[in-house]
Amino acid sequence: MTEVFAGKHLVLGLSGGVACYKSAQLCRLLVQAGATVQVVMTEAAEQFMTAVTMQALSGRAVYTSQWDVREPNNMPHINLSREADAILIAPCSADFIARLVQGRSDELLSLLCLARPMERVPLLLAPAMNREMWAHPATQRNLSRVALDGATVLGVGNGSQACGETGDGRMLEPEEIMEELAAFFTPKRLQGQHVLVTAGPTFEAIDPVRGITNHSSGKMGFAIARAAREAGAEVTLVAGPVHLATPRGVARVNVQSARQMLEAVQARVGDASVFVATAAVADWRPAEFSDQKIKKDGSGDVPALAFVENPDILATVAQSERARSGQLYCVGFAAESHDLLQHASAKRKRKGVPLLVGNIGPATFGKDDNALLLIDEHGSKELPHASKAVLARQLVEDIAQRLAARGAARKEERP
Repeated sequence: MTEVFAGKHLVLGLSGGVACYKSAQLCRLLVQAGATVQVVMTEAAEQFMTAVTMQALSGRAVYTSQWDVREPNNMPHINLSREADAILIAPCSADFIARLVQGRSDELLSLLCLARPMERVPLLLAPAMNREMWAHPATQRNLSRVALDGATVLGVGNGSQACGETGDGRMLEPEEIMEELAAFFTPKRLQGQHVLVTAGPTFEAIDPVRGITNHSSGKMGFAIARAAREAGAEVTLVAGPVHLATPRGVARVNVQSARQMLEAVQARVGDASVFVATAAVADWRPAEFSDQKIKKDGSGDVPALAFVENPDILATVAQSERARSGQLYCVGFAAESHDLLQHASAKRKRKGVPLLVGNIGPATFGKDDNALLLIDEHGSKELPHASKAVLARQLVEDIAQRLAARGAARKEERP
């Protein structure tokens, strides 16, 4: 995420709550991603986390008092808020939310929130509290009020709580907050678009315990789904059998076989404006499925397996009326072992898609990095070797530019 956070300066505010322990990891992740972090803590927060720890992780002196004499003008509430690209309160307690609603300013953190230039310094809140406190009408009213006043509420997680109860109210995990921040800072180039992505391998069963699959990890497709959501799109992800966490804000549909994937795509593509087929779909499946495990008998004879061709998901979608009329923009992927430009170019023409993305499968399956070759009717261009997260954002930006150009061309064609 370094390309998103590089050069960003955040004020990380900690209000009272046991979730302060998560803020230490969050601070570390932000710094690792290239941001500078200025920590401000309430008196209550110091009961759960020491300023020494947060100073060590942020590399900057922590502020805890509005009377801090380190500031030449003795106005940390002004100086800190003016320097920030955003203020993030994590954890944000029920009490602190109430303070924001009331405009109270009797300690530094709420004071700098009140004093921030609202038009250029956004305020983001990561609530953390007991499930009953979260559900209480007063808290929900206050959350609605702070949102109306311009704050962005990131939501909460569900699970076990320090009090021993289980439910909504947990602060999001640091990695989840990082995803939310990345989405917040990313320009919304795909706002209003609905992107449907396929990812991972398919599994074609031979018998109850065996099947045909491939080494695709799904990481590229998941990264594209995440990047499209960051860019403002509504995203649906149809995933083959992979063990990856669902990106924040993305609707996920799990499938196993190619036929299941096609069925899931056809059920949802009618609502999509962009289809990105990154899944490594098996070309063939066994002609017959054995209800019982096929066992060897010691004779040395190998059972004969017959295969039939699987449906071509990308070609099926690309040949649909919505795709041919330009209502649906299709992007295909080609995982080749050699002669990438030649084979990927031929695949683009054969599938009938405006953009095909090629890569060398054995060099990228299961890895966190990749290199892509983008091929259209005008030629090709390379996206050099980088992390899949970086490449996904570059590809999403490229798709956004193509959609904008198509939209502009259609306007010119109108009488």
